[in-house]
Amino acid sequence: MSDKGITPREKNYSQWYLDIIERAELAENSSVRGCMVIKPYGYAIWEKIQEGLDRMIKESGAKNVYFPLFIPKSFLSKEASHIKGFAKECAVVTHHRLRDTEDGKGVEVDPESKLEEELIIRPTSETIMYDTFSRWITSWRDLPLKINQWANIVRWEKRTRPFLRTTEFLWQEGHTVHLTHKESKEEVLDRLNMYVEFGRQYLAMDMYFGKKSDSEKFAGAVDTYGVEAMMQDGKALQFGTSHDLGQNFSKVFHIQYADKKGELKYPWQTSWGVSTRMIGALVMTHSDDDGLVLPPSIAPIKVVIVPIFKDSNREKVLRYTKDVYKEVSKKVEDVEIDERDFVSVGFKFNEWEKKGVPIRIEIGEKEMNEGSLVVVRRDTLERKSIKFGNASDEVISLLEQIQNSLYEKSKELLVSKTHRVKNYEEFKELFEKNKGFALAYWCGSEECEENIKYETKATTRCLHREGKSISGECIYCKNKSTEEWIFGKSY
Repeated sequence: MSDKGITPREKNYSQWYLDIIERAELAENSSVRGCMVIKPYGYAIWEKIQEGLDRMIKESGAKNVYFPLFIPKSFLSKEASHIKGFAKECAVVTHHRLRDTEDGKGVEVDPESKLEEELIIRPTSETIMYDTFSRWITSWRDLPLKINQWANIVRWEKRTRPFLRTTEFLWQEGHTVHLTHKESKEEVLDRLNMYVEFGRQYLAMDMYFGKKSDSEKFAGAVDTYGVEAMMQDGKALQFGTSHDLGQNFSKVFHIQYADKKGELKYPWQTSWGVSTRMIGALVMTHSDDDGLVLPPSIAPIKVVIVPIFKDSNREKVLRYTKDVYKEVSKKVEDVEIDERDFVSVGFKFNEWEKKGVPIRIEIGEKEMNEGSLVVVRRDTLERKSIKFGNASDEVISLLEQIQNSLYEKSKELLVSKTHRVKNYEEFKELFEKNKGFALAYWCGSEECEENIKYETKATTRCLHREGKSISGECIYCKNKSTEEWIFGKSY
């Protein structure tokens, strides 16, 4: 374990991840099994994600709404494949009231408060929304309908890990309704590309993206498209999906519109979403054995200024520090001064490195006398002395360099850990050693896919664009294949 209390990645990657979350003060386990408390710094990262993504969502024409947390059980039963996909994960409300126990020392469920119809705590909102859409939509003039919801979700999980898989999590879910399938399919791909752009621009992450296999698609969808990122341990992390729902839900929820001729028709629908899982992806993509590393675009604090003073020069150094703050803040947002006098300078350096603040500025009497400051990059820990007058421009340039460098590093990781395999023996060896993704031909057979998963724990992640309409042999059965898929072990 490092002097920062973080287990090295090479020793235990899973524990390293948990240590980063704890030391960076992102989240902690709650008293409710499988649920986490997102701490202020972790939630500030989520707010940055919301801020950037919400802007892109609104630019697409979607408007924000909020729907109930509770869903009548009968709603989920209407679409057979949908309920089948979520049945084992649903939390059910059966009663609506408690009463005092006979001994007066506690409470119990009041058996007389049993609900006439049980309620499901939202695992996803298609059904509750689409019941409402059936009343909102009556004419072709009502389409397209585009809405988005920022909400919490409950899916009962057997095994949990902070941000990656928890019983309750936060997410964004978009839902759109269209006149034609052509329009809805375009929406599906536009939102997929939005997630890719967001991942690259804000999260500094490169990724694969494309169509999912039938076994991996969303319950009730015609097709699902996913975004697959590469973690440092060679595993895949899916952090965004976009679904072509066809007319499956519009038919069971009786969503119809009168076209220009007055004929009733069923519209075509999409849904798409990402969750707090993105924070887990951020941690595992960029962080190191010293702690969290954050891309500037998503960092709650972009620059922290640490004055170094003694009792004898405290006021002078702090005065100069505030001048530096004003100079840097002219062009840079999210700048803070750490002027705590009850912890050591070394403690401060250690803390801000663990929290992944992109730039640390150090100011002591030497810098004050020289009219300079020392800037330290979190991603490389490189130190540089700059002049006061150049501070804001230098910091802006450095933030851009850090953002670009982290993206290029993610891209390099993705490429270096993606391997085109020639036969099944190579395929198995790759996943035995957790080397990353495999590019392999697959015939499309569910039997082959299931056997591969059983024997190697690797699953189809997505069909990338370059993998379409090319000839080869299925990696498993050796039958003819016209598609090369990305396989990987996933979180």
